[in-house]
Amino acid sequence: MAKQMTAKQKVTFSCAAPEAKSVQLASEFTDWEKSPVNLKKDKGGLWKTTVSLPPGRYEYRFLVDGQWRDDPQCPNRHPNRFGSANCVCFVGGA
Repeated sequence: MAKQMTAKQKVTFSCAAPEAKSVQLASEFTDWEKSPVNLKKDKGGLWKTTVSLPPGRYEYRFLVDGQWRDDPQCPNRHPNRFGSANCVCFVGGA
């Protein structure tokens, strides 16, 4: 029986922070603070990035000017070891 290959899916993350100088996406898939993904700011102050991920469950947070911030658009949370909670993203098939 052939192994089924599951394609990666594009997932867009966004953060409204019009006054911020930098916004980064930190997650399990970026090894958290070791390799965060930089978001780009649009004219309206919304920061965005799109990443390709295989199906699965991913915890993440934003780093806004070096400060941890939740994604208010994400309804799923999971407690972390720092006394706060990470946002949880589910990519299709998970």
